[in-house]
Amino acid sequence: MKLFVLGDVVSRVGLEAVERCLPALKRKYRPDCIIINGENSAIGNGIDRLSAERLFHAGADCITGGNHSFQRKEAGELHEEMPALLRPANWSGDPFGKGEYRMDMGAYDLRVISLQGTLYMNKCENPFTTLEKMLEEGGPRDLTIVDFHAEATAEKQAMGWHFDGRVALVFGTHTHVQTNDARILPKGTGYLSDVGMCGSRDSILGKGLEPCIHNFIDPENRMKITDGEPPCIINGLLADLDEKAKKCRSLELINIQETD
Repeated sequence: MKLFVLGDVVSRVGLEAVERCLPALKRKYRPDCIIINGENSAIGNGIDRLSAERLFHAGADCITGGNHSFQRKEAGELHEEMPALLRPANWSGDPFGKGEYRMDMGAYDLRVISLQGTLYMNKCENPFTTLEKMLEEGGPRDLTIVDFHAEATAEKQAMGWHFDGRVALVFGTHTHVQTNDARILPKGTGYLSDVGMCGSRDSILGKGLEPCIHNFIDPENRMKITDGEPPCIINGLLADLDEKAKKCRSLELINIQETD
Protein backbone atom coordinates (compact mmCIF):
# COMPACT_ATOMS: atom_id res chain seq x y z
CA MET A 1 0.00 0.00 0.00
CA LYS A 2 1.07 3.57 -0.65
CA LEU A 3 1.14 5.91 2.33
CA PHE A 4 1.55 9.65 1.86
CA VAL A 5 2.70 11.78 4.81
CA LEU A 6 2.87 15.57 5.06
CA GLY A 7 5.04 17.29 7.66
CA ASP A 8 3.93 19.86 10.23
CA VAL A 9 1.37 22.24 8.75
CA VAL A 10 2.27 25.70 10.03
CA SER A 11 -0.58 28.17 10.47
CA ARG A 12 -2.68 29.81 7.75
CA VAL A 13 -0.14 29.80 4.93
CA GLY A 14 0.74 26.15 5.52
CA LEU A 15 -2.91 25.16 5.58
CA GLU A 16 -3.59 27.06 2.38
CA ALA A 17 -0.53 25.48 0.73
CA VAL A 18 -1.83 22.00 1.56
CA GLU A 19 -5.24 22.84 0.13
CA ARG A 20 -3.57 24.23 -2.98
CA CYS A 21 -1.06 21.44 -3.62
CA LEU A 22 -2.56 18.23 -2.25
CA PRO A 23 -5.06 17.56 -5.09
CA ALA A 24 -2.24 17.40 -7.66
CA LEU A 25 -0.10 15.27 -5.34
CA LYS A 26 -2.98 12.82 -4.91
CA ARG A 27 -3.37 12.53 -8.67
CA LYS A 28 0.36 12.01 -9.13
CA TYR A 29 1.06 9.48 -6.37
CA ARG A 30 -2.38 7.88 -5.89
CA PRO A 31 -1.89 7.10 -2.18
CA ASP A 32 -4.10 4.65 -0.31
CA CYS A 33 -3.90 6.79 2.81
CA ILE A 34 -2.84 10.35 3.68
CA ILE A 35 -1.53 11.33 7.11
CA ILE A 36 -0.85 14.96 8.01
CA ASN A 37 0.71 16.36 11.17
CA GLY A 38 -1.67 19.19 12.03
CA GLU A 39 -0.93 20.09 15.63
CA ASN A 40 0.22 23.58 14.58
CA SER A 41 -2.19 24.24 11.72
CA ALA A 42 -4.37 26.91 13.37
CA ILE A 43 -3.54 30.58 12.95
CA GLY A 44 -0.74 31.27 15.42
CA ASN A 45 -0.38 27.77 16.86
CA GLY A 46 -2.26 24.66 17.94
CA ILE A 47 -5.17 23.13 16.07
CA ASP A 48 -8.76 24.31 16.04
CA ARG A 49 -11.99 23.11 14.48
CA LEU A 50 -11.55 25.11 11.29
CA SER A 51 -8.02 23.93 10.56
CA ALA A 52 -8.86 20.30 11.37
CA GLU A 53 -11.94 20.33 9.15
CA ARG A 54 -10.00 21.94 6.31
CA LEU A 55 -7.22 19.33 6.52
CA PHE A 56 -9.74 16.49 6.45
CA HIS A 57 -11.57 18.13 3.56
CA ALA A 58 -8.26 18.52 1.69
CA GLY A 59 -7.73 14.76 1.88
CA ALA A 60 -6.26 13.78 5.26
CA ASP A 61 -7.39 10.36 6.49
CA CYS A 62 -5.70 10.93 9.84
CA ILE A 63 -4.22 14.01 11.55
CA THR A 64 -1.41 13.35 14.02
CA GLY A 65 -0.51 15.53 16.99
CA GLY A 66 2.29 16.82 19.16
CA ASN A 67 3.17 19.27 21.91
CA HIS A 68 0.69 21.88 20.59
CA SER A 69 -2.27 19.48 20.37
CA PHE A 70 -4.10 21.14 23.27
CA GLN A 71 -2.89 24.71 22.76
CA ARG A 72 -6.46 25.86 22.00
CA LYS A 73 -9.28 25.81 24.54
CA GLU A 74 -11.57 23.91 22.17
CA ALA A 75 -9.00 21.18 21.47
CA GLY A 76 -10.21 18.78 24.15
CA GLU A 77 -13.74 18.71 22.79
CA LEU A 78 -12.40 18.49 19.26
CA HIS A 79 -10.28 15.41 20.01
CA GLU A 80 -13.27 13.69 21.58
CA GLU A 81 -15.43 14.37 18.53
CA MET A 82 -12.94 13.42 15.82
CA PRO A 83 -11.50 9.88 16.17
CA ALA A 84 -9.04 10.42 13.30
CA LEU A 85 -7.57 13.48 15.06
CA LEU A 86 -4.79 12.18 17.31
CA ARG A 87 -2.81 13.55 20.22
CA PRO A 88 0.37 11.83 21.49
CA ALA A 89 -0.50 8.48 23.05
CA ASN A 90 2.05 9.03 25.84
CA TRP A 91 0.64 12.29 27.21
CA SER A 92 0.57 12.22 31.02
CA GLY A 93 -2.62 12.07 33.04
CA ASP A 94 -5.98 11.41 31.43
CA PRO A 95 -6.02 13.63 28.34
CA PHE A 96 -8.84 14.00 25.86
CA GLY A 97 -8.93 11.93 22.70
CA LYS A 98 -6.83 9.01 21.52
CA GLY A 99 -3.23 8.39 20.53
CA GLU A 100 -3.99 5.84 17.82
CA TYR A 101 -6.37 5.35 14.93
CA ARG A 102 -7.17 2.17 13.02
CA MET A 103 -8.36 2.11 9.43
CA ASP A 104 -9.91 -1.04 8.00
CA MET A 105 -8.11 -1.52 4.68
CA GLY A 106 -9.79 -4.84 3.86
CA ALA A 107 -7.20 -7.56 4.40
CA TYR A 108 -5.43 -5.57 7.13
CA ASP A 109 -5.81 -2.66 9.55
CA LEU A 110 -3.61 0.39 9.12
CA ARG A 111 -2.75 1.45 12.65
CA VAL A 112 -1.50 5.02 13.07
CA ILE A 113 0.16 5.87 16.39
CA SER A 114 1.12 9.37 17.51
CA LEU A 115 3.89 9.72 20.10
CA GLN A 116 5.87 12.58 21.61
CA GLY A 117 9.52 12.67 22.64
CA THR A 118 10.79 13.48 26.11
CA LEU A 119 14.02 15.41 25.42
CA TYR A 120 13.56 19.21 25.40
CA MET A 121 9.77 18.79 25.31
CA ASN A 122 6.94 19.16 27.82
CA LYS A 123 6.67 16.30 30.28
CA CYS A 124 5.04 13.10 29.05
CA GLU A 125 5.23 9.36 29.63
CA ASN A 126 8.09 7.29 28.22
CA PRO A 127 7.34 6.85 24.50
CA PHE A 128 9.31 3.59 24.26
CA THR A 129 7.42 1.79 27.01
CA THR A 130 4.16 3.29 25.75
CA LEU A 131 4.71 1.87 22.28
CA GLU A 132 5.80 -1.50 23.69
CA LYS A 133 2.50 -1.78 25.54
CA MET A 134 0.48 -0.66 22.53
CA LEU A 135 2.15 -3.25 20.30
CA GLU A 136 1.43 -5.97 22.87
CA GLU A 137 -2.23 -4.99 22.69
CA GLY A 138 -2.26 -5.09 18.89
CA GLY A 139 -3.28 -7.87 16.57
CA PRO A 140 -1.98 -9.78 13.53
CA ARG A 141 -3.97 -7.60 11.12
CA ASP A 142 -2.11 -4.45 12.19
CA LEU A 143 0.17 -2.61 9.80
CA THR A 144 1.61 -0.09 12.25
CA ILE A 145 3.15 3.30 11.53
CA VAL A 146 4.41 5.82 14.07
CA ASP A 147 4.61 9.62 13.97
CA PHE A 148 7.26 10.44 16.57
CA HIS A 149 6.94 14.14 17.36
CA ALA A 150 10.29 14.86 18.99
CA GLU A 151 13.03 17.46 19.20
CA ALA A 152 16.14 15.29 19.52
CA THR A 153 17.36 13.36 16.49
CA ALA A 154 19.04 10.84 18.79
CA GLU A 155 15.72 10.01 20.45
CA LYS A 156 14.09 9.58 17.05
CA GLN A 157 16.87 7.30 15.81
CA ALA A 158 16.64 5.24 18.99
CA MET A 159 12.91 4.82 18.38
CA GLY A 160 13.52 3.60 14.83
CA TRP A 161 16.24 1.13 15.73
CA HIS A 162 14.51 -0.23 18.83
CA PHE A 163 11.30 -1.01 16.95
CA ASP A 164 12.93 -2.10 13.69
CA GLY A 165 10.95 -5.05 12.36
CA ARG A 166 8.02 -4.48 14.70
CA VAL A 167 6.44 -1.50 12.96
CA ALA A 168 6.37 -0.74 9.24
CA LEU A 169 7.36 2.93 9.45
CA VAL A 170 8.71 5.46 11.96
CA PHE A 171 8.77 9.05 10.80
CA GLY A 172 9.67 12.11 12.82
CA THR A 173 7.91 15.45 13.01
CA HIS A 174 8.27 18.68 15.04
CA THR A 175 11.55 20.28 13.87
CA HIS A 176 10.03 21.63 10.62
CA VAL A 177 13.22 20.80 8.70
CA GLN A 178 13.20 17.82 6.36
CA THR A 179 16.11 15.45 6.94
CA ASN A 180 18.03 13.50 4.31
CA ASP A 181 18.21 10.15 6.10
CA ALA A 182 15.23 8.23 4.72
CA ARG A 183 16.14 4.55 4.75
CA ILE A 184 14.85 1.07 5.36
CA LEU A 185 16.39 -0.41 8.50
CA PRO A 186 17.79 -3.98 8.45
CA LYS A 187 14.63 -5.68 9.71
CA GLY A 188 12.31 -3.82 7.34
CA THR A 189 11.14 -0.68 9.14
CA GLY A 190 11.09 2.50 7.08
CA TYR A 191 12.68 5.44 8.89
CA LEU A 192 13.00 9.23 8.51
CA SER A 193 14.15 11.58 11.27
CA ASP A 194 11.88 14.43 10.20
CA VAL A 195 9.38 14.87 7.39
CA GLY A 196 9.71 18.67 7.46
CA MET A 197 6.90 21.19 7.23
CA CYS A 198 4.20 22.71 5.05
CA GLY A 199 4.52 26.44 5.45
CA SER A 200 6.26 29.65 4.53
CA ARG A 201 9.41 29.08 2.46
CA ASP A 202 11.27 32.26 3.46
CA SER A 203 10.76 31.95 7.17
CA ILE A 204 12.16 30.53 10.38
CA LEU A 205 10.27 27.30 10.98
CA GLY A 206 7.24 28.83 9.28
CA LYS A 207 7.30 32.06 11.29
CA GLY A 208 8.15 35.62 10.26
CA LEU A 209 11.83 36.40 9.75
CA GLU A 210 12.04 39.81 11.39
CA PRO A 211 10.67 39.00 14.87
CA CYS A 212 12.48 35.66 15.07
CA ILE A 213 15.86 37.19 14.19
CA HIS A 214 15.26 40.18 16.46
CA ASN A 215 14.46 37.97 19.45
CA PHE A 216 17.74 36.10 19.09
CA ILE A 217 19.72 39.34 18.85
CA ASP A 218 17.82 41.26 21.56
CA PRO A 219 16.04 38.76 23.82
CA GLU A 220 15.39 41.42 26.47
CA ASN A 221 13.09 43.33 24.12
CA ARG A 222 11.20 40.60 22.38
CA MET A 223 8.93 41.18 19.40
CA LYS A 224 5.68 39.30 18.91
CA ILE A 225 6.17 36.28 16.67
CA THR A 226 4.22 36.49 13.42
CA ASP A 227 3.33 33.89 10.81
CA GLY A 228 5.37 33.65 7.64
CA GLU A 229 3.99 34.52 4.23
CA PRO A 230 3.87 32.78 0.82
CA PRO A 231 5.52 31.36 -1.21
CA CYS A 232 5.49 28.03 0.57
CA ILE A 233 7.22 24.69 0.77
CA ILE A 234 5.50 21.33 0.97
CA ASN A 235 7.53 18.59 2.66
CA GLY A 236 6.31 15.02 2.66
CA LEU A 237 7.13 11.35 2.45
CA LEU A 238 5.79 8.62 0.18
CA ALA A 239 6.13 5.13 1.65
CA ASP A 240 5.41 1.87 -0.16
CA LEU A 241 4.46 -0.64 2.53
CA ASP A 242 4.13 -4.41 2.21
CA GLU A 243 0.89 -5.14 4.06
CA LYS A 244 1.56 -8.90 4.15
CA ALA A 245 5.13 -8.79 5.46
CA LYS A 246 4.35 -5.68 7.58
CA LYS A 247 7.50 -4.01 6.26
CA CYS A 248 8.51 -1.07 4.12
CA ARG A 249 9.50 -1.54 0.47
CA SER A 250 10.62 1.97 -0.43
CA LEU A 251 10.66 5.62 0.66
CA GLU A 252 10.58 8.79 -1.42
CA LEU A 253 11.04 12.31 -0.05
CA ILE A 254 8.67 15.01 -1.29
CA ASN A 255 10.05 18.56 -1.36
CA ILE A 256 8.03 21.11 -3.33
CA GLN A 257 9.14 24.74 -3.24
CA GLU A 258 6.79 27.29 -4.68
CA THR A 259 8.24 30.19 -6.62
CA ASP A 260 7.56 33.88 -6.01
